[in-house]
Amino acid sequence: MSCLHKSPKRSKSEEQVLQEQRKIIALENGKRLGLEGDEDLQFLLDGGNLVKIRSSSWKKPRFYRLQDDCKTLWHESKKTLRPSRTFTLDDIESVRKGRQSEGLKKHTDASVEELCFSIFFKGSKKNLDLMAASDVEATRWVKALDKVLNNMRNLSHQKKSEHWIINCMRKADKNADNKMTLKELKHFLRQINVEVDDTYAEEIFKKCDTSNSDSLEDSEIKHFYDMLTHREEIDVIYGQYSKTEGQMSASDLLNFLLNEQREQATPEDAYKLIEKYEVDEIAKQKKRMTKDGFLMYLHHDDGSILNPAHKPVYQDMSQPLNHYYISSSHNTYLMEDQVKGPSSTEAYIRALMKSCRCVELDCWDGDNGEPVIYHGYTMTSKVLFREVIQAIKDYAFKTSEYPVILSLENHCTLEQQKLMAHYLISILGEALLSKPLGYTIPTNFPSPEELKGKFLIKGKRLNKLDAFFNKNNTIEDDSVSEEDEAADFKENKQNGQKAKSKKSKIKLAKQLSDIVIYCKSVHFSGFEHARDNQDFYEMSSFKESKAFNLADTSATAFCHHNMDKLSRIYPAGSRTNSSNYNPVPMWNVGCQIVALNFQTPSKEMHLNQGRFLPNGFCGYILKPEFQRSLSSQFNPNTLTKGPWLKRKTFHVMVVSGQQLPKINKEKHKSIVDPLVRVEVCGVPADNASKETHYIDNNGFNPTWNESFKFVIHVPELALVRFVVEDYDSTSQNDLIGHYCLPLTSVQNGYRHVPLLTKRGDVICSAGLFVHLMLIDAK
Repeated sequence: MSCLHKSPKRSKSEEQVLQEQRKIIALENGKRLGLEGDEDLQFLLDGGNLVKIRSSSWKKPRFYRLQDDCKTLWHESKKTLRPSRTFTLDDIESVRKGRQSEGLKKHTDASVEELCFSIFFKGSKKNLDLMAASDVEATRWVKALDKVLNNMRNLSHQKKSEHWIINCMRKADKNADNKMTLKELKHFLRQINVEVDDTYAEEIFKKCDTSNSDSLEDSEIKHFYDMLTHREEIDVIYGQYSKTEGQMSASDLLNFLLNEQREQATPEDAYKLIEKYEVDEIAKQKKRMTKDGFLMYLHHDDGSILNPAHKPVYQDMSQPLNHYYISSSHNTYLMEDQVKGPSSTEAYIRALMKSCRCVELDCWDGDNGEPVIYHGYTMTSKVLFREVIQAIKDYAFKTSEYPVILSLENHCTLEQQKLMAHYLISILGEALLSKPLGYTIPTNFPSPEELKGKFLIKGKRLNKLDAFFNKNNTIEDDSVSEEDEAADFKENKQNGQKAKSKKSKIKLAKQLSDIVIYCKSVHFSGFEHARDNQDFYEMSSFKESKAFNLADTSATAFCHHNMDKLSRIYPAGSRTNSSNYNPVPMWNVGCQIVALNFQTPSKEMHLNQGRFLPNGFCGYILKPEFQRSLSSQFNPNTLTKGPWLKRKTFHVMVVSGQQLPKINKEKHKSIVDPLVRVEVCGVPADNASKETHYIDNNGFNPTWNESFKFVIHVPELALVRFVVEDYDSTSQNDLIGHYCLPLTSVQNGYRHVPLLTKRGDVICSAGLFVHLMLIDAK
């Protein structure tokens, strides 16, 4: 492993040997990534000079190269104490060619557009703005980094785990001699998050050191690796079903699929799995599955907790728009809190890349006649409206082709409103829905399928949609009430005193009014009034407190309202730190646009990510039939008999965990004490939470073998969430990882559960192994 600390000077021959070793290591890691002999990988390993850009005056040349682990990017630094720095490719969210970042747009000239690229990181880490010497070179860097990132992300869980463990071993090999002493072995074990006493460490060491050389090398290291990664729970399961000369025949595998996994499998399915996952060619020819092949199967999609049939878009997308839950963001422009946090086009890009399909734009008059977006009455920074619309256009349909709703909160004067309309029309072009579909007055919403690739504007409108189909296009009053979240926030700041702006009116530009088609904002005056007076496209926004009160007191009426119209829910203005409310009760009454602060990692956002995980992660989920049928009398609070009542018993056994990460990597000796909590979130009768005991000092391969039972009444609305925490007796437990998905997308049987960070990114090598059984209740 290459050493980045100051090391003693080596002779020419020593340096040559070291370089040869690095090449061998890089070759091995490239092979694991499926990039053996790849020119782009070699380009990154060779490295090159780039200009790092921080400001108009700070533009400095730096040498960058990929290290021999093929997952860490090294670059020189001019700081005396830190002559070199690194970051892992796991931390990269995306690499974008051109002047895509706000920094590059501000600090470079348009003439160098093709020389620039940016590396954007997950979480709050600042992006890295770079400039190459030529367009060809910039393109090469972006292409090569994208290729390595894609291959890393598409590795099987097993390969990721192997890659991670072997590179941890190399880091522990301090003198890079490809041998491991007892001291290095202890260091390695702490690094992979397992604490063992000295006696046990010595015992493992002696068992593997067959040459009695006081160091492990070659086959001895392989033996140690095999011992370390051996999983007893897999031995037990495999042993139970491998009835054919110690291996699983196709018949044995079918038996496992039918009895344990509860799949409606056929002999043909068993043959296909052997063909797909078996690594031993002789076993494959005999139509058998070895333990390695079985483990491979368990670690891929077929063995995942998420039903692979639910990964792509599998739902009917031809229903009216209001029949779907729609992934929605609040204050989308904010990167942090809503009092003094920065506003940024990057916040829109991040939300859209997470398949958010409804984004919010708070529009105010800006300097030089240019409308801006920011959180009114606060110190949040401002971003130009036209730059936001351009970013939305560029990124709206990269992860989902289904329609995006732009929710306008308009505080601008007539002149700047006209400019807003101009930018929306000129930048979005044909993608902007500017008139109703069809040739007759619409009576209900078009479907997500019909609206693919389209932008819908949500905002105030001066007249009815009928104006498109008759000559009477007159407007009686060109003023609309300014009733919005900014007024709510201002009211909150004024300690409960009514804000004047809450009842004030603003002039509305006809150009902006005319592009509001299916999402006309209107005041909510009660469910009866809405039923008798509102057209289907006239929708209301509800502050969370009002929405929760209606969900508690008039749940059935709320459900019926949402069968015909759209509802948008937003967090209270008092949430100055941009925290979130629980979205589940809102989904329970059929609300579609349940807007959350995407910039704030929280349990609420984990639930949102879980809700929209299936169906191709496209941002739309079809609501259950009982939330779409007008004859339904569903009330989530008082469950009566009906099609929603499908009582199930959900058995969960938490078996083991694999490669759980350290919480505090700075503390060298900090080993986690993991526990697992299983939560069910749905209608009030189904909400429940149960947790395992904690395991002392073992994040590498903890085993719990604890079973829980949940009674589920309305499975179509239930989500299951796995939470792994580091137990602490003196303070709050720290989150290690989590995973959430709808109960209807869960596969029965022995399944692996991937784990996500607090911000929702996959933790590469970590996971849980569980046994699940969702069956009809007696």
